[in-house]
Amino acid sequence: MFFRKKTQAAAPQPAPRPVVIPAVLPTISSGDMGGEPDLRSIGRALWRKKTMIFGVTFFCTAAAFLVVNAVTPRFQSETRLLLESRENVFMRADADKGLTDRGTIDQEAVTSQIQLVLSRDVAREVIQKENLDKLPEFDPAVGGQSVSQILLGMIGLGRDVSSMSPEERTLAAYYDRVNAYAIEKSRVIGVDFKSANPDLAARVANAIAEAYLSSLRSAKTDQTRAASTWLASEIEKMRVKVADAEAKIEAYRSQSNLFVGSNNTSLPNQQLTEINSQIAAARGQKADLEARAKQLRELVRSGQPIDSSDIANSESMRRLTDQGAALRAQLAEQSTTLLDQHPRIKELRAQIAEVERAKRAEADRLARQLDNDAKVASDRLTALTASLDQVKKVASTTNEQDVQLRALERDAKSQRDILESYLVKYSEASARDNINASPPEARIISRATPAIKPTYPKKLPTILIAAFAGLALSTGFVVAGALLGAPPVGPAAGYGYAPVGFVQPNFADPHAPLPISTMPASGMAMTMARPLPHVASPPLTPQMKPAAAFGAPVPPLPVSTIEQIVQSLRHAGEAGRRVTVAGTARNAGTTYAAITLARSLAEGASVVLVDFAFGAPNLSVISTDPNAPGVAELVRGQVNFGDIISRDQYSQVHVVATGNVCNDAAALAASPYLSTIVEALAQSYNYVVIDAGSVADAPVEYFARLAQRSVLVTADPADVQTRSARERMATAGYGDVVLLAGATQASVA
Repeated sequence: MFFRKKTQAAAPQPAPRPVVIPAVLPTISSGDMGGEPDLRSIGRALWRKKTMIFGVTFFCTAAAFLVVNAVTPRFQSETRLLLESRENVFMRADADKGLTDRGTIDQEAVTSQIQLVLSRDVAREVIQKENLDKLPEFDPAVGGQSVSQILLGMIGLGRDVSSMSPEERTLAAYYDRVNAYAIEKSRVIGVDFKSANPDLAARVANAIAEAYLSSLRSAKTDQTRAASTWLASEIEKMRVKVADAEAKIEAYRSQSNLFVGSNNTSLPNQQLTEINSQIAAARGQKADLEARAKQLRELVRSGQPIDSSDIANSESMRRLTDQGAALRAQLAEQSTTLLDQHPRIKELRAQIAEVERAKRAEADRLARQLDNDAKVASDRLTALTASLDQVKKVASTTNEQDVQLRALERDAKSQRDILESYLVKYSEASARDNINASPPEARIISRATPAIKPTYPKKLPTILIAAFAGLALSTGFVVAGALLGAPPVGPAAGYGYAPVGFVQPNFADPHAPLPISTMPASGMAMTMARPLPHVASPPLTPQMKPAAAFGAPVPPLPVSTIEQIVQSLRHAGEAGRRVTVAGTARNAGTTYAAITLARSLAEGASVVLVDFAFGAPNLSVISTDPNAPGVAELVRGQVNFGDIISRDQYSQVHVVATGNVCNDAAALAASPYLSTIVEALAQSYNYVVIDAGSVADAPVEYFARLAQRSVLVTADPADVQTRSARERMATAGYGDVVLLAGATQASVA
């Protein structure tokens, strides 16, 4: 910000005039106390320098116009590449044909591909293909350097082409003109190239894309070829391992007599299987024969017609059955003409009975035959069971050898599986290498074409920026010069009278002693390095005059307690946030009263206690750092604001002491920086309590502008001095002066 400051007149000051202090001072804002920008003077300065401002602006505009028209234009061409997987199911390996997701291309992959586009291998291939190293645009040594380029290179602001190889010079120019970037929210890469020749810019951009695709294709081909070479060497090794494993199996099998039968099973196991099958068949045959024999006997015993599969298959039984049927037919024929007692009838019946006896005898014979067959099956079953037990014993002795044999077989099988997988992969890799089936995972979607308009320099934006820069710089210089040369104003500027008989000291040198003499013990006038005007207070009205002047007894003034004062300040709101504590005289207990008031206000609020009693400072005794700098050092500019704030040893109150006053008490009390200090503290604390010392020593008229609320500490409320001090504070501008009983001796602890 820009402020006006009060100037120090070198000429002798005129004779002082009495200055009358008004009863009520006008309200002074913080802007009036600290200074604000003088906009009128700034405007007048700008108007006076308008010719210079317009001249600088025009010069910058003209210079920019000449530069942009003198610079060699550059044309830019762009090509775009889409990153995608281009393998189809027919060109894919068998192991990958079942995969539907071949992996998405994320932003990291796009960034990696951009770095590949900008790689030196691609750059060298493009330079060689387009013969860029033969062009003066890319190799300054070919066409010669200008004087400016040589000078810039010598002082380190440009490239020293004499110390660079031709390849380095060409690569440096190449990378100055190329740019690769990712299109937002896509898997597309854009490649830009700038050149003074638009056709060359388009050719190089397309050549970069082709070289990039070629590098991807070569990388895949090299990868496939390397895999084929590695697989071929591994296949030879695996074949030897498989042959060794199978030889170990055969040797162990011969050594352990673990011969293999059909279905690749050992002989004991095969015998067990066959014997089990025979035992099952023998058991079934025996049961069948016994059941058939039992059935025949039951038929013969019951006298029922003998009808079974065994009877039907017997030739003799069929013959007897046919003979019985013929006899029954004759009996039926003869019975039509002959009676039952006829000899022919009896003969036929006897023959039929004989045939039935023969059939039963044949059935009994067949039953005995079935019993014999069942016995044979039982004997065979017994023999097979014995053989099974014997084979089991033999098989049990070969279990350990079988375990070892199976381990060898597993090892051989694993080696054989690896060999087969290598063979399949090798055949696929060889086929892909032979047919060049490795498409790059990118393709060109937009080829570069020669540009019509140059992209560098941007003529209109450059000219406008230069014009604005010239206008801003010239305006800034004019404003800065106007502010630095403007006359300053004091804290009471604009009121037409001196601020209560004191002047602002010159703090140009904070370490130099202030030009102030000692301060009197009482009275309003303060002796300065030069004579000050006499300050005359307005005459007291009859209502304001003390009663002692008329010879009547003086009644005591009302006195408040600390609790009442605290309650009043809290109810006052914003108006009660700043309060001045002053005493009717020294040693009236002013400091003790200020400390007590601050500690009482600190219950639930942030409070800072400021010592402005420069004539008799006592506040540092309660500080946690009694030697801390204070207001004096801050006004002189020796410390920062945060260095002067300490803490009360016995409460949460923050303390700002006077510091090292030396002989500058009067000047410090009259310093306009006090208002700045109070304003800054009021921004950070809820309450600001000012210890002003005695009314006789303090410029209460100035302090009244800092805090409208005041507390007057007195040892005798009925004293004439108390009334005089109260009337002076009221006249100075304090709206409400509250009396507080003090003591001549008080402990601040």
